[in-house]
Amino acid sequence: MYVSAGAEMSSRVLTVPNVISLVRLALVPVFAVLIVLGEDGWALLVLAVSGVSDWLDGVLARRLNQVTRLGQVLDPFADRLFIFVTLIGLAWREVVPLWLLVAIVARDVLLALTVPVLARLGYGTLNVTLVGKVATFALLYAFPLLLLAEVPGWLGAVAHVVGWAFTWWGVGLYWLAGLQYVAQVRRLAAGA
Repeated sequence: MYVSAGAEMSSRVLTVPNVISLVRLALVPVFAVLIVLGEDGWALLVLAVSGVSDWLDGVLARRLNQVTRLGQVLDPFADRLFIFVTLIGLAWREVVPLWLLVAIVARDVLLALTVPVLARLGYGTLNVTLVGKVATFALLYAFPLLLLAEVPGWLGAVAHVVGWAFTWWGVGLYWLAGLQYVAQVRRLAAGA
């Protein structure tokens, strides 16, 4: 989430974008149960709602001037949790290979290792970059397509190709953003 020039960061908790992020968090266990039960249609709907809500909360935060500190933490946390749980569910169902789960988790572990450094330097979370936002967008749209790829016929075939295109771009950009964050932490540490 970006703060536009002149916009003020709020410490409010109850805002429309934060409520949307909380709803997205509440959908995580719903999706997990649906994917385990093999309710692919409902699981696809939950994934689609999650993807749209990720876009919507950012747009509303800027338009309604409701950019908050909580939102800057809650939105990326909800994204990562949804990506992680979705990947576990899809890997468990053998819709995606295990290496994909490992690649995503390894990047997040790398970033988790920077948290103590940031805390020691007196910084909170880093601002989400454009590359990070695009990577998240690609991954959040890849997973419903990969699940849809399980449908036989032309729809599944098209979803397979487009879903894997989003996946490859998403993983590449996810790692690029991660390396950018690590470089930013290194610059902050060097300047301290």
